[in-house]
Amino acid sequence: MRPVGSRKCLSPIHAPLAGTLLLAVTPFIFLTLVAYRIKFCALPLISPHLNAQRAGPGNVDAKEKCGLYGIFGAVDAARHVYQGLFALQHRGQESAGIVSSDGTTLHSRKGMGLVGEVFHEADLKALTGQSAVGHVRYSTTGSSNINNAQPFLITYSHGQIAIAHNGNLVNAAALRREYESQGSIFQTTMDTEVILHILAKISRKGASGQIEQALSRVRGAYSLLFLTPTGMVAARDPNGFRPLCIGRMGNAWMVASETCAFDLTGGTFVREVAPGEIVYISNTGLRSSRIVPEAESKPHYCIFEHIYFARPDSFIFGDSVHMVRKRLGERLAHDAPADADMVISIPEGGNSAALGFSHASGIPLETGFIYNRYVGRTFIKPDASDRAASVKVKLNVVKEVVRGKRLIVVDDSVVRGTTCRAKMALLREAGAKEVHFRITCPPHRHACYYGIDFPQRSQLLAVNHDIDSIREFLKVDSVAYQTLDGMLACVSNPPEHYCHACFTGDYIVPVDKDTDKFAMEKV
Repeated sequence: MRPVGSRKCLSPIHAPLAGTLLLAVTPFIFLTLVAYRIKFCALPLISPHLNAQRAGPGNVDAKEKCGLYGIFGAVDAARHVYQGLFALQHRGQESAGIVSSDGTTLHSRKGMGLVGEVFHEADLKALTGQSAVGHVRYSTTGSSNINNAQPFLITYSHGQIAIAHNGNLVNAAALRREYESQGSIFQTTMDTEVILHILAKISRKGASGQIEQALSRVRGAYSLLFLTPTGMVAARDPNGFRPLCIGRMGNAWMVASETCAFDLTGGTFVREVAPGEIVYISNTGLRSSRIVPEAESKPHYCIFEHIYFARPDSFIFGDSVHMVRKRLGERLAHDAPADADMVISIPEGGNSAALGFSHASGIPLETGFIYNRYVGRTFIKPDASDRAASVKVKLNVVKEVVRGKRLIVVDDSVVRGTTCRAKMALLREAGAKEVHFRITCPPHRHACYYGIDFPQRSQLLAVNHDIDSIREFLKVDSVAYQTLDGMLACVSNPPEHYCHACFTGDYIVPVDKDTDKFAMEKV
């Protein structure tokens, strides 16, 4: 593949060595490309120092997923995507990218960091055209570096195509070994790249048939956006693990991970991409096909999207995120009451649930923590070495509110427990008389293989502690989790339509034994 949209290149110091290596391997590459009719071009050349920054397995921690936004048929499409990615920044703060189409050629810009750090006015002006797709990332597969930033853009025997992915493919490592044995050359450690290699080997013409055939080979969680010079494609796995929504703005069509992105860009929510559906968007409108027959699609929506990941002003899986979280708080007040003077939340994930707990219990809601909005969420930081220390940077206790009071503290979840313990310590230091901790989901006891980068199972707090030792670890007067039944009673779809494997270990899609975040680096 030749690099497209690259913003980094080899320095002159390394150019002679690169030239020597190129001459040495050219015959092999030429034969490989002829044999498989691939002009593999997608991924940017990067300088050696960026490769050296690749994180190792020792840095694995609980992290966020990714966010997708695309638009077709809008003037200055890249600017709309840029704005939409701001609304989805909570889904990934590691890298950002946009690919646009001017009707003939695809153009790419991407980099490490927040949306506002990656893109400048010159970048948006260079991303010409009336269609574009964008991506914000946190790594659930592969290391954190520019090589793995999306969207990926390739030129192959059928032309140009870009891809952006939210989720995790559980058979990616096996597929990579298969394609490498046939001569394919991988340039990233991302599971997403496997889809591109499958596409490159398909001989049938037409994006629709190629994408259907490619997706029939992958297993796991995927919400995908593809962009070609003349069309945009949205696809969702047969279980619908990750959200993917369709919107409309005038004559333009929009696709996003969450509806809050439509609100920012002036769009209107139309519907969700159905589990197992592929939606083709072109100048002739929308056309839909299936990865598998509808009868074979079995919804298993990620319940943790409602608990933590999605923004409260989004509407996903047929429910308002805010209203689900409010009901979770109401349920906790009924199932796990406590005598207290006030209810406070851990901002911002616990806000809606704390409101529900207060309404149901009749205990006043107060503001116990002030959140510094200019600091990223510790849950999705690549390097967690200063996780506990960063709590004080992000949160400050309103001492006059909590001093001498009995508190019910509501939070969305507890994964490792380190930041939670630090927050409880802040309340004690401020003079809280009692702290009763309430959590809106069941205990996390299992890994997620469908798009969430939780820690190793041994690092999960509830794996190593029973409820009494969790109380002691957090140094609170009482602690209570939401029950599984209570959680599932707070959403609208039938209980069997949700994935709760991180709580129960019930994995609906079988997982390859070598599946983990760095599996693609071990191949």
